[in-house]
Amino acid sequence: MPDFYYPDEDYEEARKLGQKEVRLCTVKGVPSCLTSLEEVLPTYRLLQQTRLGVIQVPAQFLVGTAHTQRADCFAPNFMPLLPESSEFAAKWKSLCRSHLEVGIRDPIKAFEYRNRFYVEEGNKRVSVLKFFGADMIPAEVTRILPERDGSRETELYYEFVEFNRYSGINYIEFSKPGSYALLQQMLGKEPGEPWTEEDRRSFSAAYCCFREAYEANGGGRLSSTVGDAMLAYIRVYGYPSLARGGAAEIKRSVARMWEDIALQQEEAPIAVLLDPEEEEPGGKLLSRVFRKKPAVRRVAFIHDKSPETSGWTLGHELGRRHIEKVFEGEIETAAYYNATEGDPLAVIEQAIADGCTTIFTTSPRLLPASLRAAVDHPKEIILNCSLNKSHRYVRTYYARMYEVKFILGAIAGALAGGNPVGYICDYPIFGQIAGINAFALGVQMANPRVKVHLEWSAVDGVAAATRRLTDQGICLISSQDLMPPQDRDNSGFGLSLITESGQVHLAMPVWQWGVYYESILRRIQDNSFQQEYADSTKALNYFWGMSAGVVDLLCADKVPYGAKKMAFLLRKGIRAGVFDPFEGPLYAQDGRRMADEGQTLSTEQIINMNWLTENIVGAIPDYDQLDEVGKATVGIVGVEPPAEEPK
Repeated sequence: MPDFYYPDEDYEEARKLGQKEVRLCTVKGVPSCLTSLEEVLPTYRLLQQTRLGVIQVPAQFLVGTAHTQRADCFAPNFMPLLPESSEFAAKWKSLCRSHLEVGIRDPIKAFEYRNRFYVEEGNKRVSVLKFFGADMIPAEVTRILPERDGSRETELYYEFVEFNRYSGINYIEFSKPGSYALLQQMLGKEPGEPWTEEDRRSFSAAYCCFREAYEANGGGRLSSTVGDAMLAYIRVYGYPSLARGGAAEIKRSVARMWEDIALQQEEAPIAVLLDPEEEEPGGKLLSRVFRKKPAVRRVAFIHDKSPETSGWTLGHELGRRHIEKVFEGEIETAAYYNATEGDPLAVIEQAIADGCTTIFTTSPRLLPASLRAAVDHPKEIILNCSLNKSHRYVRTYYARMYEVKFILGAIAGALAGGNPVGYICDYPIFGQIAGINAFALGVQMANPRVKVHLEWSAVDGVAAATRRLTDQGICLISSQDLMPPQDRDNSGFGLSLITESGQVHLAMPVWQWGVYYESILRRIQDNSFQQEYADSTKALNYFWGMSAGVVDLLCADKVPYGAKKMAFLLRKGIRAGVFDPFEGPLYAQDGRRMADEGQTLSTEQIINMNWLTENIVGAIPDYDQLDEVGKATVGIVGVEPPAEEPK
């Protein structure tokens, strides 16, 4: 410390900072003195407490004092307020000199409540350390646990407590449930896996570097947290890129994906578009007649598998061929198969290098690579076939297949008599649970006594799932939506009756991907697709259904006339929007009432379903039960498991 150091000047400067904070609080109409825990939580001594020992506390999270009598000495930013002639000021200056000579070494004592800290002993130490810009302050901490009341705020805090237990990290915060577990997963760790000291040092350095870039780009103006933004960054660039990246590169990357970062502050970040935008009669025809003929557009379709091995890929390939016919001379297409066998991002980059300006990636497993490519190539249009993902740079598209599944269920119920019905699903991802429940509700509508037995092909295959059902005497089964190309006898496809002499196919869903792609590409050509993006601040998810002609139903001649007529009437009602498969009353397996009589579930509730209806026998599988493809898919677009009841 230099001989000419004057602690009086530091105290006066600190006091001015405190007085400035008081004036700002007065203008805002908020309390102008330090918060006290006794005011925030008068009953804190009666709640469950846990001693954490001595830990490093983020200075920004030290927000108050434990006792009311200390509150008037400090402004809300912990800067002193008492006159320079006071005994308090003398002690503050002495502590200031001591800090500069040897450092403040003794930890303070503090209570932690909802990851905010209230000082029991050491208020002046905190004041001095904050004045000199300390980032972390050692403290002997006692955690006060709030009662589990089921509220979002409390449950999010308990997610933090669990994360803090195995990571030792307390400075990163999220505003959305499930984020702590997602961070653990994105760092390549198993749920609950303890962090090493090296893990903590590396993460701390990455966090500080990201926070600096985030704040430099204007993050302080957002209502979301640094953690929300960092998680969005890791989704695009991956944690290794953040941990190893330089400050300048991270700052540039944050700027490139700023719209996605800003999106994190939205409570409802996704805008779900249920139907193509309608035009005035004749408008579409006239626009095609008078618009200038566009340059030939190259469109890429990138698949995770090949048409020879995947019915899903084959369906999209037929959609591509439809585009080539409809837009002959205007659009050229290119198909890229088996993208997940190598680096999907490299495949997308190749498509862009080949001159493709619009790219459809047809599997949820290709979403991470699609997002990275979209951020790095903002002039290209990239869409991913998935549902319920909140990304500004990639639009997602999917079909409301649950509408068709309801009709299939009604046919099954009409034909079941008193026998149970089987249902085989592939992965527990967004949209699929709605399909299961819609099928079960269709069965229930036609035959209230019938139960639906649920099995999963992603556990050990379609054949094994089918055997588990037939071993129980269940012969009426709704299986996969798409026929596997190698399955020559069409087994395991649609709704069928399995008999000793073979399988009788009754009805099947139809994915009209050509219709979907044609509609999107026409919107791109007339610029309405681009304008839709410019007019919105949210992530855009296309979730079209029977009314848009992108899904439909085929009934075999073997289906009795009465059941076929019922299916036709339901189809007509759903297409016209006068019939909703998810109209209440609706009950879950555990007896919960999910919708009252006459009430219909919102689109968000349908997409995010993580419960099964009361007439289903079976459960949603755990992640560990799934095969490798199932795990990869669920890891990206899997539904959130039901929250545990508060203890």
